[in-house]
Amino acid sequence: MRKRPKKQLMVFSGRANPGLAQEVAKQLGTELVPTSAYDFANGEIYVRFEESVRGSDAFVIQSHTSPINENIMEHLLMVDALKRASAKRITVVMPFYGYARQDKKHRGREPISARLVADLFKTAGADRLICVDLHTDQIQGFFDGPVDHLMAIPVLSEYVDQRYGDQDLAVVSPDAGRIKVAEQWSKRLGGAPLAFIHKTRDINRPNETVANRVVGDVENRVCILVDDMIDTAGTITKAADALKAAGAAEVVIAATHAILSEPAVEKLQACSAREVIVTNTLPISADKEFEGLTTLSIAPLISAAIHEVFEDGSVTSLFGGRAGPS
Repeated sequence: MRKRPKKQLMVFSGRANPGLAQEVAKQLGTELVPTSAYDFANGEIYVRFEESVRGSDAFVIQSHTSPINENIMEHLLMVDALKRASAKRITVVMPFYGYARQDKKHRGREPISARLVADLFKTAGADRLICVDLHTDQIQGFFDGPVDHLMAIPVLSEYVDQRYGDQDLAVVSPDAGRIKVAEQWSKRLGGAPLAFIHKTRDINRPNETVANRVVGDVENRVCILVDDMIDTAGTITKAADALKAAGAAEVVIAATHAILSEPAVEKLQACSAREVIVTNTLPISADKEFEGLTTLSIAPLISAAIHEVFEDGSVTSLFGGRAGPS
């Protein structure tokens, strides 16, 4: 009888966020597989791995940051290269899932782009996805295979508790749709009361909202305003200003994904928030850093999830048995 070969963990990174990938690999006690990647003159992407990957348990890390279409394409090409090089299992690690906001049709003749992205990775050869704070939980069902939905709440809430836990807190959702996430925050912050911002959004004008009023008691409290992403920062800064107008003592913004499209930095600097806390699921360039911005590493969470997947353990055990933030 032949002995079963020993499993081999290999970690790969695209060019979008190599710093995060290197940190993940280091915490796993390994190194990133050397990779050649460059663009042809016409913009086409070339990818090749410099080591044999045959029979490996491959984890391919790529953040879908700007330029998002190029980075998604590079991610797909890496998966295809692994499939054609006979990797045993391919796990796509998406710290930020591109096109996640387009998860349903608001009007006729629109695409459901989040589903298309899932289909593309399945076709390329992905066996499994690891994602961090998806825009909506339903995206897990778009991929025909296992999806590990990691939550950044443990990373963010631990920092908030250490820094502001001795003060009267309130957890605030920027809209009614994220109340369940705010509830999880409340449990981790000693049962802090909840509030939310009642807002309206024009579906014909993306990235624009109107903060109407604060629902809940926030007066004289340090309000922890929680969201999954900050893009142009219009929603979150209007919410912060609305909280100050409603009598909040301080406003602290906590979000997982710092997209920070223009003019996000200017809006965040000008708004009422005392501190903006994000993670490094997306790279933050030097020109987007500002006083009051705190970036926490998501690498310990991702590396722990990769370890559990590789050892056939339980990823949900990292969150007390919960499979997602809802």
